[in-house]
Amino acid sequence: MTTVCLVGKRDVDLRFELLSRETAREALATYDPSIPWENTITVETVSLGAAVSLLNDLNWYLVRFAEAAFVKEPSISAEEWLSRELATKVRDNEVKTGETGDSLAIYGISDGELVEPMYVTRREGETPEYDLREVEETVVVRVAEGEFGG
Repeated sequence: MTTVCLVGKRDVDLRFELLSRETAREALATYDPSIPWENTITVETVSLGAAVSLLNDLNWYLVRFAEAAFVKEPSISAEEWLSRELATKVRDNEVKTGETGDSLAIYGISDGELVEPMYVTRREGETPEYDLREVEETVVVRVAEGEFGG
């Protein structure tokens, strides 16, 4: 299963905003949303293509209410996520799966919520430590070249 994670903007209740709007609610109706971190929603889809399609269906809402969207495709990595842009490029065969692991956005998790990302480059297979603040754990997101740093 491929997982989609939507991260709400700081001043927005993402779950409320999505589920209170008919089109978004219908797009999510076949999924069982969960909340892994504060102001996030994850759903399981059947494939990378289905994940990207769901994100496209929700685009109007994501632009307004979401800070980021990630996709975890087990055939690429069991632990690391792909940014929406990178997932789309992989689905469209613009980027090979083996070329997805160097540019990263590492998010810290503090008090149950995702905090600002640190953009890094993996060197010799090693992922740098998150050092922007003290955090309990991290979430590694592989990003497309054009997203790196920003």
